[in-house]
Amino acid sequence: MKSTREELQFDEQEIQLLFGCEAAEDESRDRLRKYYYKTHVYNQVITDLPLRVLVGHKGIGKSALFQVAMSEEEEQNKLVVLIKPDDVIDIGKKSTSFMEMIREWKTGIIEIVARKVLTNLDIPEKSWSKNIKNLGGKLTDYLLQILGSMSEINIQFAKKEIIHQYQKSKSIYIYIDDLDRGWEGKKEDINRLSALLNAVRDLSTERNRLFFRIALRSDVYFLVRTSDESTDKIEGSVIWHTWSNNDIFLLWIKRVESFFGNEIDEHTLRYKKQKELAYLLNRIMENRFLGVGHWRNAPMYRVFMSLIRQRPRDLVKLCTLAARNTYERRGNLISTLDVKRSFEEYSQGRMQDTINEFRSELPAIEKLLLGMKPNRKERTTRQGYVYTTGDLIQKIRNIQELGEFKFSTKQRATERELAAFMYKINFLTGRKGTSEDGGIIRTYFEQNRYLASTSVEFGFDWEIHPAYRWALQPDDIGSILESLEPSSDD
Repeated sequence: MKSTREELQFDEQEIQLLFGCEAAEDESRDRLRKYYYKTHVYNQVITDLPLRVLVGHKGIGKSALFQVAMSEEEEQNKLVVLIKPDDVIDIGKKSTSFMEMIREWKTGIIEIVARKVLTNLDIPEKSWSKNIKNLGGKLTDYLLQILGSMSEINIQFAKKEIIHQYQKSKSIYIYIDDLDRGWEGKKEDINRLSALLNAVRDLSTERNRLFFRIALRSDVYFLVRTSDESTDKIEGSVIWHTWSNNDIFLLWIKRVESFFGNEIDEHTLRYKKQKELAYLLNRIMENRFLGVGHWRNAPMYRVFMSLIRQRPRDLVKLCTLAARNTYERRGNLISTLDVKRSFEEYSQGRMQDTINEFRSELPAIEKLLLGMKPNRKERTTRQGYVYTTGDLIQKIRNIQELGEFKFSTKQRATERELAAFMYKINFLTGRKGTSEDGGIIRTYFEQNRYLASTSVEFGFDWEIHPAYRWALQPDDIGSILESLEPSSDD
């Protein structure tokens, strides 16, 4: 870590240490735990309930939450198992019926858990490999039998503590992450995941003391939820992973302070306003944005917070791009120019990420989003990014003249359904009035899922999120700054 008196260099290693990795699995657990900020979602996930399904957009921090939770539970000598896609790659692919698929998942998961537990505890494979198939509901009895028969002489002390804890609690905490890897939204993909969720629900209610935590991308969850009515039984176990911009700001502060070797109390952070903490960022960037329009002389941190889609990964992306510009000019403080030079690449990246993430739900998503580009009249009046509901419907209707849109279910998408879809993926945000300090109050899908209802009008206007505007209008980058209004989350 750097001393506060040393000037930053902003080389690649330093940038990663300062702002973190884009993917939590690439971050060391020790580093992640130093700066991770626990919101209410964290406590909802780690509670001792049989099934927790963590749902959220890509980049929202599902894997980071799992990494922190697993690390803390391992410190408590709990028996923790992580299941990744390559562990289950062949399960359920050859089943001829849905019920057979569920049974195959139950058998497969029990075997995987048993193997991982015994392997992680360094139990010699010769003592269990022959009897591990088709354990069914006898997993607990089997593990207790194997562990109880082992001589403790050759078992590491740390492993002994875990074994003793399991013999008392008979509990296993099972994390299933990254299931959207290779997801194409095909019928067989949906069926396999539906069968997995049904199997996990059965296993978690059969008094096996198995506590499942599953992470799903929001588009994946929606396809499964709307395709299989049996998944309504897990709805009470679903936790939506959300962040407010203020939460992400506090995470940012913790990350920077931990980089400089300083500890900061989360409880103290929660009761401070952003403007009271912003000075802690002055060691890495200019404190004012020397731009134009509504952002002229605005606090630099508010510019960053206005551009992220309430996803921690967005902040990592934007900070990294700006810091690389600082490195190119051999600077030691991120400047307004460095930030401005990062906007176009940042925006194009977010557009491509969104297209990739949700193409499985709406195959023609690229045509829809790029069709929202402001026309000449909208650019002249500077109204190309904010719409009343009526104006938004008309805009979509104009795009539809180039060809109708169909969801992956082959159902034709209406104008209101396309509006609701763009709101759900955070391309559009709800907008209503301004706050007392002049910032825009933006409402995201995770905060109000019914705002873009196809049957109810709530009186909100709609705004294309600032993160996408440079991708929509690359030929007139300068004027975008004049149209942007900072969010208010403090």
